[in-house]
Amino acid sequence: MQRRSLITTAFALLALRPATAVAATEASFPFTLTEAEWRARLSPEAYAVLREEDTERAFTSPLNDEKRAGMFHCAGCDQAVFAAEHKFDSGTGWPSFWQEVPGAVGFREDRSFFMTRTEEHCSNCGGHLGHVFDDGPEPTGKRHCINGVALRFQPAAA
Repeated sequence: MQRRSLITTAFALLALRPATAVAATEASFPFTLTEAEWRARLSPEAYAVLREEDTERAFTSPLNDEKRAGMFHCAGCDQAVFAAEHKFDSGTGWPSFWQEVPGAVGFREDRSFFMTRTEEHCSNCGGHLGHVFDDGPEPTGKRHCINGVALRFQPAAA
C-alpha cells in the first residue's frame, strides 16, 4: 500500500506548476493578444504548448524531419526564431537547433519536474518554444530542443 501511495503522490507532484515559473501570458511582450484571440489563432495543441508551456509527444512533429533550406518561425506571432541551416538530428524526437536567430528568443529558469532546465520562449510574443541544453554540437555546444507545434516552417525562395 505504501508503494501505491508513493507513486500516486509522485504523479500528483509532477502535475503541479512550480511557483517560480511565469506563464508567457503574465509577462509583457511586443506582440500580445487576449486569451480568446490566442485560442482563435492557434490549434488546441499549439495553444497548450505556446501559451501553457505544455510539451508535445516526441517523434510526432513533421518538422522533426524537415531538411529544406528556410526559416522556422514562431507559430504564435510568425517571428523567425531558427534558421534551417542550424538544425540537426539530435535523436530526441523534437526539432533541434544548435543556434537561435540572435535576439529572437528569451530564456528563463524552469524548475519543474524536479530538475532545473533553461526554458526558451519567443522574444516577440512570449510563446513557449522548448528548452535549451548544453549537449549539442559545435560550434555552440547547445541543443535547442523545440516543440514542432510551436514552429511554422517557411521554405527558402527557389
